[in-house]
Amino acid sequence: MITRRESLFRLAGGLGGVALADLLSREGLLAADGPAKPGENPPLSMQARQPHFAPRAKAMISLFMHGGPSHVDLFDPKPELQKSHGKDYQGSVGYSFVANASKKLMGSPFKFKKCGQSGTELSEILPHTHLIADDICLIRSMHTGHNGHEVSIRFFHGGIAGVLGRPTMGSWLTYALGSESNNLPSYMVLSDEGLPVDGTHNWSSGFMPAYYQGTVLRPKEPRILNLDPPKEVRGLSQKKNLGLLNQLNKNFNALRPGEAELESRISSYELAASMQDSAREAFDLSQEPAHIRALYGLDNNETRSYATRCLIARRLVERGVRFVQLFLNGQPWDTHGNLKAGLPGVCRMTDQPAAALVMDLKQRGLLDTTLVHFGGEIGRLPVVQGELNDKAGRDHNGQGFSVWVAGGGIKPGITYGNTDEVGHRAAENIVTPNDFQATLLHLFGLDHSKLVYFHNGQAQVLTAGKPARVVKEILA
Repeated sequence: MITRRESLFRLAGGLGGVALADLLSREGLLAADGPAKPGENPPLSMQARQPHFAPRAKAMISLFMHGGPSHVDLFDPKPELQKSHGKDYQGSVGYSFVANASKKLMGSPFKFKKCGQSGTELSEILPHTHLIADDICLIRSMHTGHNGHEVSIRFFHGGIAGVLGRPTMGSWLTYALGSESNNLPSYMVLSDEGLPVDGTHNWSSGFMPAYYQGTVLRPKEPRILNLDPPKEVRGLSQKKNLGLLNQLNKNFNALRPGEAELESRISSYELAASMQDSAREAFDLSQEPAHIRALYGLDNNETRSYATRCLIARRLVERGVRFVQLFLNGQPWDTHGNLKAGLPGVCRMTDQPAAALVMDLKQRGLLDTTLVHFGGEIGRLPVVQGELNDKAGRDHNGQGFSVWVAGGGIKPGITYGNTDEVGHRAAENIVTPNDFQATLLHLFGLDHSKLVYFHNGQAQVLTAGKPARVVKEILA
């Protein structure tokens, strides 16, 4: 005879089962007996937990740009690079594609403009980011020390360069702080038509339980499969199934009266069902007014897909989701060739929705507590890949590149750090992925050195790759 609990989870498929597990865990009913002992992890739970100290941020939206956006063409103007166009670079260069390697410097084909009261210089192909120049902190000194995509992606997401099987940032936050919502997962991923580079590792919970991994939303309806019961079990059939479940519950209670506390939570099954309504409502953009749709670019073919996901991200954090991450199919920023035409294309797809997200959060009073991140895992080299012509591109560069962050306790309207005179290497106020992670955790009220998960008897932390510091200069 199967147990009542096994019957419950067999019958309550889809989001309903996830929701019920979450509700039970909030009551400590799926956890091990007693508090965690030294050297052990706390009981499995999504109950909201207190951080180490007062937080500035309550939620985060990460707009991750796979492929390596070219910082010297987007965020980091280099007059010396323009002046030296076509000349040989005198420094050493590490190439990913040696067969097409060149030491000829390539100036940017795009012009830069000072934007906002801050005067932050941004590329002409980011016209909407110009409008939020006074809201963002542009970090121009990111450094992974690795030119490869996967090695740097895993450094950014999991804390150690190139290592698989580690929890990502969203998993660490979910583990540390639990959930603020009874109706939606705490960690949600908005995917594109295809997987990003490194696939599902981007939102894996690694050595933590799968309970803390990202819940993936599909790029089109239905956003979550099995949100509704199959047609053949709706109505009377579903009613009978729920009746059977209720009878199993009663039988179990009669045989094991000591589980009365658990039985009292069965009534929350209706709340689990209401989660299905909550998810459906969160994804329903028809509720948004015309001016918001226009702000994001929902009615523009080039921006519609990414704009839809950015707007859903805002609606999710409004409803208590703690960590939302957006990905693109493959690595569209990987401009090895045809940079002059290819880079503006991916900017047209992402620039307006990303800027609109910041503006929308700000006008709703949510930017103060919502951290927004825009950036990739690497940048591009200042030298040309292949021949120096209109079809030229740039190879990978993890030695120095740019990302921006806004809200959630970040100082707005500033630039931080610098690369060298041609944009090859981070040269001033270098920021590693571990520094970046330590700073983000700090904004959530967490000390990166004290946020520990025990795995194979060892205390693990997110910032395990290199010595990490909180970049206090960029904090408001």
